Amino acid sequence: MHISNSFAAAPYRVALAGLGAIGQAIARRLDEGIPGCSLAAVAARDERKAKAFVDQLAHPPALAPLPALAQHADIVVECAPAALLAQIAEPVLSAGKQLVVLSVGALLEHPQLEKLAARYGGRILVPTGALIGLDAVAAAAQGTIYSVRMVTRKPIAGLLGAPFLGANNIDIKDLKAPLKLFEGSAREAAKGFPANLNVAVALSLAGIGPDRTMLEIWADPGVTRNTHRIEVDADSARFSMTIENIPSENPRTGRITALSVIALLRKLSAPLRIGT
Repeated sequence: MHISNSFAAAPYRVALAGLGAIGQAIARRLDEGIPGCSLAAVAARDERKAKAFVDQLAHPPALAPLPALAQHADIVVECAPAALLAQIAEPVLSAGKQLVVLSVGALLEHPQLEKLAARYGGRILVPTGALIGLDAVAAAAQGTIYSVRMVTRKPIAGLLGAPFLGANNIDIKDLKAPLKLFEGSAREAAKGFPANLNVAVALSLAGIGPDRTMLEIWADPGVTRNTHRIEVDADSARFSMTIENIPSENPRTGRITALSVIALLRKLSAPLRIGT
């Protein structure tokens, strides 16, 4: 009797929308080999730099414009500026493909993307990213969560250029002591800090939503890591979590973000999957 092995199927073709610090880290790991996945295509703003990068890989992928990525891949990983999310996502989801979203905050500005995925059989995947405990929050959300609060402390370099600072004439370049920049909902934070607080939106989507998930943001010259503390009170458990992420080459993003995407890709074809 022959028993087929479903895990011997053709590998998922993966495309990367963006080749910044995160995109390059994922590309290198895919090139080295992730079981069940292959790097099929990349899209980047600077094609000359992108070509120089992919030419260094053992298995150079195709270079493609953003709208064409879905033609090359089964899964597209978005690791680009948040303003490009809809441009990346719509062709992918309309083709019934899977989209891994790192600019999670931008999902709140584009609710049509979830509807598009449902209509055409696409799927939006949000990796754990720079946060811990999303499985616990998602499990608690099956009951009743009373409150979720997150306090974020970042080095100065990780917050420079945030729209909230410009809109409120806040200069943090020469800050000598910790300064609380913001207190409010995850939805409000996503607007003011679109490149910094994707973790807060992911937390809110796993739990009680972006309007009830409360957030503090601190600029702290005394820290060298992006630090997040989360406190959750629910009818099933009360728990708190702290993570200190080492920044990548892009100070706004932790190194663990790329590793989280890699873990997600490994999980797609794994015969044993750990976590909710």
